[in-house]
Amino acid sequence: MKNFWIDLPRPFTALAPLDGVSDVVFRQIVTEIGKPDVLFTEFTMTDGLVSKGKEKVAERLLKTVEQTPVVAQIWGTIPEHFYQVAKELQTMGFAGIDINMGCPVREVTNRGACSGLIRTPNLAAEIIQATKESAGELPVSVKTRIGFEEETIDEWISFLLKQEITVLTVHLRTVKELSKFPAHWEKMEQIIKLRNKIAPQTLIVGNGDIMSLDEINDKYKQYGCEGFMIGRGIFSNPWLFNPKIAVETVTPQKRVNLFLHHIDLFEKQWSADNGSNTNVNEKKVGWHGSKNFALLKKFAKTYIQNFPEASILREKLMETKTLNELKKLLQNYSAKS
Repeated sequence: MKNFWIDLPRPFTALAPLDGVSDVVFRQIVTEIGKPDVLFTEFTMTDGLVSKGKEKVAERLLKTVEQTPVVAQIWGTIPEHFYQVAKELQTMGFAGIDINMGCPVREVTNRGACSGLIRTPNLAAEIIQATKESAGELPVSVKTRIGFEEETIDEWISFLLKQEITVLTVHLRTVKELSKFPAHWEKMEQIIKLRNKIAPQTLIVGNGDIMSLDEINDKYKQYGCEGFMIGRGIFSNPWLFNPKIAVETVTPQKRVNLFLHHIDLFEKQWSADNGSNTNVNEKKVGWHGSKNFALLKKFAKTYIQNFPEASILREKLMETKTLNELKKLLQNYSAKS
């Protein structure tokens, strides 16, 4: 399989792996209205993928034929599990494998996983090597941060660059900073210099506080990193990757209708009678297969904003108790628009 990263435009764009957000349904929405150059799955636990309950965990790796290229992002702490999972991912139609060494959630880092691996570089190297050995022709990449308690670019980023990975995505904050402080884009120059010295073949992707394609173009001219990953920015503007759509011109009805389309895709994907999820007799109220409809509420602010009645409508949406109630409220608003 050809290394797809090589043929991407410069700069290229990527939708970040977002837990509970960038599932197969939301990626389909983004693909339809303004597709980035690269898509990532939600981050998926390797321990779960080698367990008896792997079918439930593997839902995070679902994708459609339109969602390409899509990279599977995985996380964990056991190199052997990365080896086993990488071998299986070869057969699933992914364009690459990405190792999560950047998630700052305390429950995860306390287990030594994700950005917790910044504190155990030897284990991080074992994980990367195990994944590369089993990935076949799939390119292996890593997503990380610039340090744990404090910035350690010279030590940590240099260490990762020596692992001969295809792509290194750097979220320009420390783990301690979470997303509470501005991303340190001024550090990108240092990272690029290290890359040029240590691993000129490795592509660098910058991540943090990017809210528009114009910002990407400006940062590309300033820093020269090959790619840019957007996470939280997609919540403010789901059309962000589409250069032909100015978000301020999107009508309230178009926003509502897109939310309805998202709900429709959710309903079809996670319906209990689709044969792939929870038995219909075991389905709980408010659940569709293995997904609770309440997950849709986190997208209310994404779609319902920037028009006079938006806050009132969002408040009503958050009070709904069922998927049908949520859908009917939106349908009634759309009919009145």
